[in-house]
Amino acid sequence: MLDLQAVDTAIAQLRHRRATLPEHGQLARLEDERSAASADLVAAETRVSDLEVAQRQAESDLEPVRQRRVRNQQRIDDGSVADAKALTGLVEEIQHLERRINDLEDAELELMEQLENAAAERDDLAARNAELEGRIGEVVARRDEQLAVIDGELAANAEERSAIAADLPEPLVATYDKLRTSHGGVGAAELRNRRCTGCQLEVNAADLRTFAAAPDDEVLRCEECGRILVRTINSGL
Repeated sequence: MLDLQAVDTAIAQLRHRRATLPEHGQLARLEDERSAASADLVAAETRVSDLEVAQRQAESDLEPVRQRRVRNQQRIDDGSVADAKALTGLVEEIQHLERRINDLEDAELELMEQLENAAAERDDLAARNAELEGRIGEVVARRDEQLAVIDGELAANAEERSAIAADLPEPLVATYDKLRTSHGGVGAAELRNRRCTGCQLEVNAADLRTFAAAPDDEVLRCEECGRILVRTINSGL
């Protein structure tokens, strides 16, 4: 019975160890970081895309103004405009177009600078995401390695438990399992030095006499905690 309890205690400890590996917490934190970094990267990529569209539109707006200025200048240069008033109008229009071109070029330069900064931020975030993916991969590998070891130990303990339980009466094992479930994982305890090792309380003299007189195959129960008591040479009977 104590062998069965020892195996069950080992199994419980392994399961606790499995559930509380430091890598679980590390992965949770890294995945939170990755989620935030991924959201930032999507926002940065969207900003780059929007600025690229804006830059193309700025160039599209600028090109016809440049072409019109060239055409007007050619008309002036080839002398095709003879009327003085019309010529003055063309000169004034060219001046206006030059101011418009300057404004559009300034706006385009500003967009290009914004795009350059946004692209740099996007690249930094992409590198950050790649770094996080690498770290997550390393932690996952460590976790899986430890889980494989623990699962191997759990399988070995489960096999040992089955072998031990098979040699015990089924009703006794059923009672033990029920007690173990309701008593913090401990269904059987050793009677050691007149004390129940389950609840750590000393057994009174009358109960000790009863235990001493009981047949070897009788199932004893602690009067205080109800656990199955197993007599050994250290029981103090």
